[in-house]
Amino acid sequence: MNNLFVVATFIGFLGLILGVGVYSSAFKRNTTDDYILASRDVNPWLTALSAMSTGQSGLLFMGQVGFAYKIGISAIWLVIGWAIGDYIAWLLFFKRLRQVSEETNSYTVSEFLAQGIKGKRWISLLSGVIIVAFLGAYAASQLVAGSKALSAVFGWNYYLGIILGAVIVSIYCFSGGVRAEIWTDAVQGVVMICSLLLLLVVAIVNCGGVGALWSQLGNIDAKLVSFSPTNLPLGFIPFFIGWIVAGFGVVGQPHLLMRAMSIDSPNNINRALNIKTVCGLTNSFSAIFIGLAARVLLPNLITSGDPELALPYLAEQLLPSVFVGVMLAGVFAATMSTADSQILCCSAALTQDVFPNFAKSYRLVRLGTLAVTAIVLSIALVGDNNVFLLVTFSWSALASGLGPLLILRVWQLPVTTPVALIMMNVGIITAILWSFIFKLSSIVYEVLPGMIAGSLVYLTARYINLVKK
Repeated sequence: MNNLFVVATFIGFLGLILGVGVYSSAFKRNTTDDYILASRDVNPWLTALSAMSTGQSGLLFMGQVGFAYKIGISAIWLVIGWAIGDYIAWLLFFKRLRQVSEETNSYTVSEFLAQGIKGKRWISLLSGVIIVAFLGAYAASQLVAGSKALSAVFGWNYYLGIILGAVIVSIYCFSGGVRAEIWTDAVQGVVMICSLLLLLVVAIVNCGGVGALWSQLGNIDAKLVSFSPTNLPLGFIPFFIGWIVAGFGVVGQPHLLMRAMSIDSPNNINRALNIKTVCGLTNSFSAIFIGLAARVLLPNLITSGDPELALPYLAEQLLPSVFVGVMLAGVFAATMSTADSQILCCSAALTQDVFPNFAKSYRLVRLGTLAVTAIVLSIALVGDNNVFLLVTFSWSALASGLGPLLILRVWQLPVTTPVALIMMNVGIITAILWSFIFKLSSIVYEVLPGMIAGSLVYLTARYINLVKK
C-alpha cells in the first residue's frame, strides 16, 4: 500500500472539514445565543445529518464493528433495539423540547431542566457538572477511537492522533460555534455513509458473496450465524428491552438534545427524524456486516489483535490506497462529529450553568470551548482505550441522570429542586451499581434500571405529596 496516497486523501478530508467550519463562520452572529444554538435556524437536512453523525460516533466504526466481529449476527439486535428506542424518544419528546425551550428562552439543556423551578440554580449546577464529567469522558472516547484508527494504518504514536483530533475540533468550534459544528457534522455524515458502503461492498465481494460469507461464518462458529444471543440468564426479551431503553436514552444526551433545540421549526422535527433514521440504519447495518466479513477475512484478530481495529485493517487489506484514505476519513469523521458536539455542549454547560457569570460574555464562552477541549484531551491521554465501554457507560450515566427529569420538563410537569436533585443522583448511582458492582449490564443494559430508579423517585415524591399533583 502506498502511504503517500492514503495521507494525501486523509489530509484532503481534513482540509475540507476545516474549510467548511471556517466558511460557516461567515454566517455567524457574534452572540452567545448564536454560538450555542445557531440562532435556532438550522434546516432539517443539516439537523438530520448532524444528529446522525453525532449520535453514531466512533462506536459505529470501532465498537460496533468489533462487537459484530466477536459475537456474530446477533449483534444486530443492539442496532434494532437502539433504533426503536431512539425513534420513539424523538417522536414523543423532541418537538415539544423545541417548542418549550424557545418559549422559556432556554439555551442549554441544564437551563431547560431548571426553568421555572424555585431554587433552580442547584439544578443547573448539578446537571452542568454531570454534563461536563460524563460528556467530557464520552468526547475523550471519540478522540481515542480516531487515534486507534490512525495508529493502525500509519503506525503513528497512539497519542499523536488524539492530539490531532483535539486541535482540529478546537479550531472550527472556536471559530464558528455550533453552526460550524453542525455544518461540518453534515459533511462528515455523508463521508461516513459513502465510506461504509464502499467497504461493505468490497468486503462481501471478497468473501464470495453474501451466501459464501454466511457459510464461512457458520464453519468458524455456528454462534456467529445465530440470531439468538447466547448467555442471557433472563432470556432475550429483557435483553432486547434493555437496548430499546438504551436508544430511548437519547432523552438524556445533551449533544443530541441541542440538535432539536436548534432546528428552524418544531414542525420540521419529524422530517429530520425520518432522514436521520434511514441514514443511521444504513450505517449501522453496514458496520455489522463489515464486522462479519472481517471475521472471515481477518480471523486472527480474535486471538492476537484488537477486533475494534477490524475496519481499518480490512480497508488497508482490500482497498486501493486512495480509498483507504477515504475510509480512514470516514472513521475520523465519525469521531470528530461527536467530539465537537460534546465539547461545545460541555462548554455551554461550563460557561452558562456551572459559572453563570460567564454566560453573556461571547469571548469567555469561546474561551470555555478551549478549556473544555484541554480537559477532554487530558482524559483521552490518560484514560481507558476501550471505545465500546467508554461510550456505552457515558451514554447510560447521562440517560439515567438527566433523562427522567428532561421528560418531566418537556411536558411541564411540576417538580421541586430537592426531588430533581435526588432523581439525578439516584439515576446515576443506580447505573454505576448495576454496571460496576453487580455487573449485570450483560443481562440488561444499565440505562433501564437507571431511568426506572430516577422515575420512581419522582413517583414516590408525588405519592407522598412532596410534589403537588
